[in-house]
Amino acid sequence: MTSRADKLGRMVSLVKLQLRLSEWQLAHLQQQERSLHDEQEWLVGALNEGKPPVGSSSDSIARRLNRASVGARAIQAQASQQLDQVRSESRRVKQLEQVARAALADKLRDAEARALEEMTGISPATRDWASRPANRNKT
Repeated sequence: MTSRADKLGRMVSLVKLQLRLSEWQLAHLQQQERSLHDEQEWLVGALNEGKPPVGSSSDSIARRLNRASVGARAIQAQASQQLDQVRSESRRVKQLEQVARAALADKLRDAEARALEEMTGISPATRDWASRPANRNKT
């Protein structure tokens, strides 16, 4: 039988993995956003020079710039949502870690109490009986 502390420890590990995946997805979105911004800068520079690259017209560059701008806004919105998710999962990890630490502390206290009972020779039933108020003096 696994203890509550062990189960919580496994849950913390899984939630940390989810957090790492979310952080990776955020980094990927941010990289895509940077790439689109770089492309936008290059396209604006090409339009401003007045000499479009060979095989491109200013109209085709303007269309590419428009597509890049739309794509950058969409990626930026996704990145914002992903950042919110990362923050939420980070809070969840911290909360679960606190609960897991408390459960582990309870588990250790119980183990120490059992070890102490074994060393002193007092069984849990004897201890419970000895700690009850005496009902012998009632009339």
